[in-house]
Amino acid sequence: MTDARAETHPWTANTDAAGAARWLADKAFVVVTTHTKPDGDAVGSTIALARALRSRGVRVEVWYLGALPLWLSEVVGDTPVRSIERDGLPADADPDGIVLLDTGSWSQLDGLREWLAARAERTLVIDHHLQGNGDIASLRLLDTGAAAACQPVAQVCCDLLALPSASRLPAELATPLYLGLATDTGWFRYSNVRPPVMRLAADLIEAGADHVELFRIVEQQDEPGRFRLLAAALSSLEFHSNDRIALMSLKMEDFHRTKADATDSGGFADKVLAVRTVVVAGVLTEVSDGTQGKPPLTKISLRSKDGHGAIDVNEIARSLGGGGHARAAGARVSAPLGDARSRLLDALTQALG
Repeated sequence: MTDARAETHPWTANTDAAGAARWLADKAFVVVTTHTKPDGDAVGSTIALARALRSRGVRVEVWYLGALPLWLSEVVGDTPVRSIERDGLPADADPDGIVLLDTGSWSQLDGLREWLAARAERTLVIDHHLQGNGDIASLRLLDTGAAAACQPVAQVCCDLLALPSASRLPAELATPLYLGLATDTGWFRYSNVRPPVMRLAADLIEAGADHVELFRIVEQQDEPGRFRLLAAALSSLEFHSNDRIALMSLKMEDFHRTKADATDSGGFADKVLAVRTVVVAGVLTEVSDGTQGKPPLTKISLRSKDGHGAIDVNEIARSLGGGGHARAAGARVSAPLGDARSRLLDALTQALG
């Protein structure tokens, strides 16, 4: 997006939860979607909002892009879900409302960008990230102080159902909302945990969210391939800048050799933050090596510790064309794995001073 375009469509909110609920209330058919490779917050927010809308008699479909988490079916239940990769983009889909959750970045919407761009005037984005593309939706509910998209979505659900508190939500809405809140806070371990997060978590448990079962579903069903992939990542681990930077790299062949899924590398950067000296960690994943007619592409995932001298990885990711949060961010770099690693290391080294 050009600078002029950014000024015309700034990444700023122009509605609140009540306004979003009023906008949704008279819709007949709504498509709810999110970023590629949906995580817990993306799944939780989309499923909860879809269920709230269905309870009002609205026809709803949830669309997902990219690799899907193994636990998805246990959370989705009978909520109508379409995988764009598996099912394709329906030729006749013409909703009168579109809701984009947990992202506002065109770079995270490969496969839907053209379709969404033609319908921005009927799109609502609900997000909590610091950066995004304002032209992605005409209506924007942005809460950059929220730990998860599920926080503002919970309020929208309450407003849609005319409920005074999230503690009064049906359990089938409280459960996915709790999922998003818990996973985006590292099960309430990260620095984004503030009093409103814990209050909402308590309300959702009171509403019937089974937090013990959710943890089992999401965190205790890893396949052996994930740990073979972790071994490959750890074998590539390098420390830099007096052991303050930790970088790991994964090649496409690592996924093939370990029989791991594209989602199996999630959380790897967090594991090396356990090292006392490390203040920032990154995982670089080779998406394309430049063969088979595709340009080289490397995905970068960054995490940093809180505290004195903390590194703002959102700024690092932005310098590489991505973004996210101060302690968790990422980017997709159009470069071979080795080149992307050099660029990332230079940026991190400079940030450390």
